[in-house]
Amino acid sequence: MTIYSINPATEEVLAEFNEFTPEQIDMALREARQAFEHWRTTSFEERAEPVRRAATYLRQHKPRLARLITEEMGKPITEAEAEIEKCAWNCEFYAQHASRFLADEPVATNARESFVAFEPLGVVLAIMPWNFPFWQVFRFAAPALMAGNAAVLKHASNVPQCALAIEEVFRAAGFPQGVFRTLLVPAQAVEGIIKHRHVAAVTLTGSETVGSMVARTAGEALKKTVLELGGSDPFIVLADADLDKAVEFAVRSRFQNTGQSCIAAKRFIVVEKIADTFEHRFAEAAGRLRVGDPMKRETQVGPMARGDLRTGLDQQVRDSVQQGAQVLQGGIALDGSGYFYAPTILANVQPTMAVFQEETFGPVAAIVRVQDAEEAIAVANHSIYGLGGNVWTGDIERGKQLARRIESGGVFINGMTASDPRLPFGGVKHSGYGRELSSFGIREFVNIQTIWVGPAQ
Repeated sequence: MTIYSINPATEEVLAEFNEFTPEQIDMALREARQAFEHWRTTSFEERAEPVRRAATYLRQHKPRLARLITEEMGKPITEAEAEIEKCAWNCEFYAQHASRFLADEPVATNARESFVAFEPLGVVLAIMPWNFPFWQVFRFAAPALMAGNAAVLKHASNVPQCALAIEEVFRAAGFPQGVFRTLLVPAQAVEGIIKHRHVAAVTLTGSETVGSMVARTAGEALKKTVLELGGSDPFIVLADADLDKAVEFAVRSRFQNTGQSCIAAKRFIVVEKIADTFEHRFAEAAGRLRVGDPMKRETQVGPMARGDLRTGLDQQVRDSVQQGAQVLQGGIALDGSGYFYAPTILANVQPTMAVFQEETFGPVAAIVRVQDAEEAIAVANHSIYGLGGNVWTGDIERGKQLARRIESGGVFINGMTASDPRLPFGGVKHSGYGRELSSFGIREFVNIQTIWVGPAQ
């Protein structure tokens, strides 16, 4: 079978790759396990050296790697460059802090000595999506490798060149052979890889459907999983919010990466008192966004990553409009080559509509009106998802109280939801479980081991 790399802005086939055979998969996993046996014995200082070199390599080759992201999945080039820079930051963060995050923790007991140690699990399989093709991988890989694990990557099939380039980064940085491997395999091969005797744990960023399959397969094999799944983040705008800033960040939060982000704001929940003004200004700002060639630095919204994704998004919009949603801006697939969709603002959205109930993975914003903050919280929590959320208010203390009542892995008050190496990242409900980043993320794929030294005192 063949894996194709297709430019979503032109629909041109960029490259073709043969899928790995079962024998190649087995060989790669055996190599990763052998590499782990040595890598686990290295010190944090020894591991930090190639991790820092990876950061340097990313920055040195940023123009080429960013261009690869843009060509393969359509991200505007300025955002692609920022993605590479963020990967480098993450490497440096864990090179600096991993030894502190995983230091032995003494515990006073009746033993002569007792403490908790954090030891690596083994080979971790990462099943990663296309929307942030470098960041999603480095978000996992930097802490996992610093913890002493080995990693194998099954990337989304539409970004094979990015997947191979990531392996190139780790190889060029001087990691031992096999510590990080990319597997070019179809989705059908994932179940067998999870069950493979040399895979110790699995991390997935992806859809609910795939997440359920991975959790079921890993559960049957008694292997640890971390799942970061879909999101339909609420963006609550209260009557006392700074509307200038709220509108500015609403546009950024929804249309960054052409709206193709799990943590993008998707449901804009606005108090009735200011709803008319917010809707008007939001629609006007969305209409001014520059849609076009993602290689041009002035472009703000590029193509969607695949044609089927654009078709699905358009159907969600059509279904919602048929149910009574009002199109304030956009609402159409754009003519010509490439998978472009107009930045879209829908008003009069109700909780029964597709754009509210489902994740909209593209440049579509749904506005819901509420009477007050209490109703806003109820509407925000009326979702199967719980990844991120936003509250816009002039009363910070009230904002913090409301944030605690939102059922999500993170809430950003008067700001844009973002992943940050210093803060834990993940969700609840159908948005998954487990955490990435910070000290919490690096501890997901370690054996939390009790060590007790006698005799008892």
